[in-house]
Amino acid sequence: MSEINRAVKGTNDVLPQDSYRWQFVEKQMLSTAALYGFREIRVPVFEHTEVFLRSVGDTTDVVQKEMYTFADKGGRSITLRPELTAGVIRSAIEKGLINGPLPVKACYVGGCYRYEKPQAGRLREFHQFGVECIGAAEPNADAEVIALARQVLSSVGIEKISLEINSIGCPKCRKHYVDALKEYFNSRRDELCPTCQDRLERNPMRILDCKSPICSAIAADAPVVTDYLCDDCRDHFESVQKHLTAAGITFTVNPHIVRGLDYYTRTVFEFVSGEIGAQSTVCGGGRYDGLIEQMGGQSVPSLGFAMGIERIMLLLENQKTELPCPSPCDLYIAAMGEKAAIKATALCAELRSDGFKVQTDLCGRGLKAQMKFADKSGAAFTMVLGDNELLAGCAKLKNMQTGEEQDADLANLSAVLWEALRSSAYDRLADSILEQ
Repeated sequence: MSEINRAVKGTNDVLPQDSYRWQFVEKQMLSTAALYGFREIRVPVFEHTEVFLRSVGDTTDVVQKEMYTFADKGGRSITLRPELTAGVIRSAIEKGLINGPLPVKACYVGGCYRYEKPQAGRLREFHQFGVECIGAAEPNADAEVIALARQVLSSVGIEKISLEINSIGCPKCRKHYVDALKEYFNSRRDELCPTCQDRLERNPMRILDCKSPICSAIAADAPVVTDYLCDDCRDHFESVQKHLTAAGITFTVNPHIVRGLDYYTRTVFEFVSGEIGAQSTVCGGGRYDGLIEQMGGQSVPSLGFAMGIERIMLLLENQKTELPCPSPCDLYIAAMGEKAAIKATALCAELRSDGFKVQTDLCGRGLKAQMKFADKSGAAFTMVLGDNELLAGCAKLKNMQTGEEQDADLANLSAVLWEALRSSAYDRLADSILEQ
C-alpha cells in the first residue's frame, strides 16, 4: 500500500462501526459535567505559539520536544494545541469571561497534538475531555472538580482506578523547595540526563517528571514538596482532604506528583489504573492560580483536569466493557423495479421525517443481495416492495431477529413501524430479565 493511503504515524481512524463507542463516552462526559454546572466551550485547534510558551512552560517536555509549531503564510509562529487549558484561558481573557459572574465552569472535548513516540494509549493526535473552573479559590472547589472527574470515569464504565493527590505549594513556599531540590540534584548532577542537567538550573521540579529510568530512580529519594508547604498551602491541602472524605472519595497522598505542566499550583491529582501498561494515568489535573495573570489577565484562581479519551477507550477494551450500541437501522426497504424504488424513496423520506432510521438500496442490487445487505447492516425490520405490494398498498414487515412477519399498511407505515419497534424492545427486555 502506498504512503498516501496510510494514516500518518501516531494517528488513528475511528471507523463507522466503532464510532458509537466514542459517541457514548463523549455524551456521558458532557452530560455528567452538566450536573455540576459545566457548559461546553470550543476553542481553535491552533493558537499563537506564545500562548503555550507562557502557560505550559519552556522547560517542559511538551514545549521542548513535542509541539507542532510552524510559521503561517503571514510569518506568524503558530502551534497546534498540545493541550486545551491554555486556549480556554486565552478565550476567557479575550472574551471577558473573567469579568463576569464567577466561577466560570467550562468543559470541552477536542483533539490535541504532540510529537512523541506512539504507543498504546499515547498518540500524536489524541483527544481529551476536560473542565476548567475559573474564579474559585476555596478548597471545596478542588474537591468538587475531583469528584466530577471520578463521576465522569464511573459514568463511562471505568473500574479499578485509584486517586492520588498532592500539593506542590505556591510560589512563596515553592522557592524553599526548589532550593532543596537544587542542593539534592547537584550532588548527583553527573548522573542526570543532559535535559535534566539543563533543568537543574532553570526548573528542577521538572526533573521529578523525567521519563528517564536513571533520573526517575534519583528523583525517588529527592526531598518531598509537602515538607516545605507554607501554612496557607498546608491548611488548604488539609481542607481539600476533609472535603474529599466528606464526599466519600478515597484517595492516597502521593508527594511525588508534580504533573507535567508548569502552570500548576497547590493541589494536583491523578486518577491511575494498573490495567493499561506504562500509560497508567487516566486523568490528571489540579489548581493553576497564577496562570491567568501569567497570560496577561488579572489574578483569578482557577483549576481543572483533562483525561485522554484514547486511554479510556483502551481501558474499557481491556476491561471488556460492553457499551450500548444503538440499532443502526430500524427498517430496510428492499425494492424490486423502478416503481417500487420510487415508492421506497417516498417512504424513506416520510419515515425519516418521523425520526426513524431507514435505508433502501443505492447500488442496484437484486432482491437476494439486498436482503443479505439488510442483515449485515443490522436492520431491525425489513420490508419488500414489488408490483403486488404497490397494487395492494400493503407489504410484509419482517422482524429480523425472530423471523415473524406482519401486514403493514403503506399509508400508515409510521404507526405500524413504531408499534413493531416498541413491541420488539419490550420482548428483548423481558428476555434479558428472564436470563438474569
